[in-house]
Amino acid sequence: MLTVRKSQDRGYADHGWLKSFHSFSFAGYYDPQHMGWGNLRVINEDRIAPGTGFGTHGHQNMEIISYVLSGELAHKDNMGNGRAIPPGDVQRMSAGTGVQHSEFNHAPKDTTHFLQIWIEPNVTGIPASYEQKTFATPEKRGQLRLVAAPDAAEGAVTIHADARLYAGLFDGAESASLALNPARKSYVHLVRGELAVNGTPLSTGDAALIEGESQLALSAGKDAEVLVFDLAA
Repeated sequence: MLTVRKSQDRGYADHGWLKSFHSFSFAGYYDPQHMGWGNLRVINEDRIAPGTGFGTHGHQNMEIISYVLSGELAHKDNMGNGRAIPPGDVQRMSAGTGVQHSEFNHAPKDTTHFLQIWIEPNVTGIPASYEQKTFATPEKRGQLRLVAAPDAAEGAVTIHADARLYAGLFDGAESASLALNPARKSYVHLVRGELAVNGTPLSTGDAALIEGESQLALSAGKDAEVLVFDLAA
């Protein structure tokens, strides 16, 4: 079964310096029908105004992934990491026993546009850790590139969760398929463009919630960038 969640049906918050769409209940947005999907708990599409950002704050026992779409996200934490995250990079932070970090857009004019993703871990109480890797455009062009996995397969960042995250770029005749376990759940988030998921058309910001299916087929892309999650049920 495939259920479409339209972009405009997501929660939305405008804090002035931050504009955010929430795929699932988060902070002041509460929707009991959308508390998460499998062990995927948060997808926030955030736009941070120039010269602003999230001050130092804490997390515990959560796998947090940042996926930058445009601009740069400056990360700093109490583990000693201070990195800029550009488009094409995937950042993973395992909050574990606790981490304090900040995220800023230091650009004077450009907005930072990124996805903040939370996945529930399958182990708790581990030491906090950080990882960041670049996945170049050719690696994602016309295919699904594994970018986060519990076993670091194919050079993906390591997450402490029963989940795998793929990223892909599709245009024109480019297509891809992925075998699914019908006992698990899958989630497709269309970052931008247009794309057909098992024949169902999606537009920018739309998502497909999938369960009980054995195959995922992506086709008919128009300048599409997509994230595909394989998740514990």
